Amino acid sequence: MATEGGGKEMNEIKTQFTTREGLYKLLPHSEYSRPNRVPFNSQGSNPVRVSFVNLNDQSGNGDRLCFNVGRELYFYIYKGVRKAADLSKPIDKRIYKGTQPTCHDFNHLTATAESVSLLVGFSAGQVQLIDPIKKETSKLFNEERLIDKSRVTCVKWVPGSESLFLVAHSSGSMYLYNVEHTCGTTAPHYQLLKQGESFAVHTCKSKSTRNPLLKWTVGEGALNEFAFSPDGKFLACVSQDGFLRVFNFDSVELHGTMKSYFGGLLCVCWSPDGKYIVTGGEDDLVTVWSFLDCRVIARGHGHKSWVSVVAFDPYTTSVEESDPMEFSGSDEDFQDLLHFGRDRANSTQSRLSKRNSTDSRPVSVTYRFGSVGQDTQLCLWDLTEDILFPHQPLSRARTHTNVMNATSPPAGSNGNSVTTPGDSGPPPLPRSNSLPHSAVSNAGSKSSVMDGAIASGVSKFATLSLHDRKERHHEKDHKRNHSMGHISSKSSDKLNLVTKAKTDPAKTLGTSLCPRMEDVPLLEPLICKKIAHERLTVLVFLEDCLVTACQEGFICTWARPGKVGLLSSPNQASSPGGTVV
Repeated sequence: MATEGGGKEMNEIKTQFTTREGLYKLLPHSEYSRPNRVPFNSQGSNPVRVSFVNLNDQSGNGDRLCFNVGRELYFYIYKGVRKAADLSKPIDKRIYKGTQPTCHDFNHLTATAESVSLLVGFSAGQVQLIDPIKKETSKLFNEERLIDKSRVTCVKWVPGSESLFLVAHSSGSMYLYNVEHTCGTTAPHYQLLKQGESFAVHTCKSKSTRNPLLKWTVGEGALNEFAFSPDGKFLACVSQDGFLRVFNFDSVELHGTMKSYFGGLLCVCWSPDGKYIVTGGEDDLVTVWSFLDCRVIARGHGHKSWVSVVAFDPYTTSVEESDPMEFSGSDEDFQDLLHFGRDRANSTQSRLSKRNSTDSRPVSVTYRFGSVGQDTQLCLWDLTEDILFPHQPLSRARTHTNVMNATSPPAGSNGNSVTTPGDSGPPPLPRSNSLPHSAVSNAGSKSSVMDGAIASGVSKFATLSLHDRKERHHEKDHKRNHSMGHISSKSSDKLNLVTKAKTDPAKTLGTSLCPRMEDVPLLEPLICKKIAHERLTVLVFLEDCLVTACQEGFICTWARPGKVGLLSSPNQASSPGGTVV
């Protein structure tokens, strides 16, 4: 049984919670699931995933929802906070034999009311292109598993492209495909294009152009997820080896790296302006990494188990020129950042970039992001300017900078062509042992979107014109003995002992790749609520609601403050609690 938000029992599932914006409420009648609503036996199954697209039709209800549960894939009209879900009428339903869907992604650029392109990755390694509106199956890629036999962990359309898509596998490889090309009847032969620290990129050698156009080999172990930056120029990848690697996608250059505290990294997302990257993983932490400075700026400890999804909330992120305490949750600039919109404006991205990077004293900035994990908890976090722009006496930081620069180069300084901020005297950090970072300037601001033609072949892949996008997430079964949940957030000595036993030979702990717990600010979650019986695998921020999903196959809608009144059914509006089936 679910209870209302004030329960004290640890096992009680919360159906509402309050933040500074107001009260968020679970809408039980707006829950999507399998039509018979029978919970799915999640043991040993691939995670439930959810993808959204907006078809921009004239009905005012253009949102569509795709989700996978076990061997099944469903496609529904998503009615959100406006109307109860009608589970008896899926637009499309597919049941697969011998393999299971693991991830999916809509092409927002080409979506119309009559047709939509949906990519689906599978546990046996194939990728399928389907149109759930026309109920067509267009193509199957890697059908004979000649390219890669391992599970597909993440699939995304390349931003701004109607035909290019990127696929990651648990083998640690990524492949760039073109939907117009075939995969060939024999295993591909590759030629080295570029090589760097812990990565290599190969082109496909063939008399005629065939898939894959490119093969990326990244790190060691599974490549768990990747995410394109808001302007589409950069690619962030997280792997089972615990590394975040950020590439310039056009030039295939490594921009910077970061190492988890221990264990693999499972999920990654970008801030709406592309200045920060958040990761989560098997260290039970969320880690905030500065793209401009190539360094960890904060860690968040609130989960008691592995973090499976991280996502920024563009609607609650605020930029204020006056009173730092003023909250701008309804700022219209941020409404254009809704992840499934086809017409994306860059006003907010430009606004954040300019204000954060050109002023000596930045305006009040608050980034909101969320995380869900295998502990069945939802956490919301605020990243505020006291973390982003610390102000302390300079002497300590400069002394520490000199020591660090003498021993190890900063991440990202490997001679690549990526522009980074200026190297004037670094501002200090809020702790005495903080690692150095360069001053924030406008040299590295990326606020505009490239325009131009999308490359149709490998020879032009570096000229890609890229666009906004939204990331999905991958997670892995939880092993209790890896959990940090029993350790107090203040007991950094205990954390270091645990980590030393599990650190890889690179000895990254205590370096700029992986600062110690006491060397960076520790974030506390705004809220941390148990909201499901099974591990959580989905978190999506929409304009009027949050969407979460658990491994039982239930997709839940949480109305934002003031949005519950939009419901067409009176009993829904008056029943924030209720029972979760």
